[in-house]
Amino acid sequence: MTQKIILASTSKYRKELLLRLNILFDCVAPEVDEDAFKELEESPVDLAEKLAAEKARAVSIKYPDAIVIGGDQVATIDGEILGKPGTPENAKIQLTKLSGNEHVLVTSICIRLGEREVIYTDRTFMRMRELSADEIDRYINHDSPLDCAGSYKLESLGISLFKKIEGIDHTAIQGLPLMKVAELLKQFGIAVP
Repeated sequence: MTQKIILASTSKYRKELLLRLNILFDCVAPEVDEDAFKELEESPVDLAEKLAAEKARAVSIKYPDAIVIGGDQVATIDGEILGKPGTPENAKIQLTKLSGNEHVLVTSICIRLGEREVIYTDRTFMRMRELSADEIDRYINHDSPLDCAGSYKLESLGISLFKKIEGIDHTAIQGLPLMKVAELLKQFGIAVP
């Protein structure tokens, strides 16, 4: 019998990334109230790790014999957490704040099987170039990054907004650090590749 793997997410970005590992998996919505955690005034790392773990745990309760992968990502600048903007106006505010500055993308994953749980956190340092108001408007109109923390899609036109990116695994920027996921899945008995 093959071990069932579940991605505790409805994120199309995480699903597309995990497909790259050529493993069979299902996606299940974790049904975690993220806003309740965001009100706790956690550090960006603590928040990302808690949300990743809660998502994995929520799905693991329903599927105790499955390997469950939960993930979360937080964009932060000067200690302020930037969520998903939701509207073009909020995206413009975020991009104006990030323009010419460095921020950090904190990406956490939690892999769980029964009571066994491993959490990993990746930090990517991102320096955006100076952007004019017109550039910001054009970018938002092109990519519509309303469902992305920090208001950009690096896998699309968002790459043009940046001057420098420093990190361990570029896939973490999209929400799932595949190098570490592959390593951890091997520890859980899953052959990758």
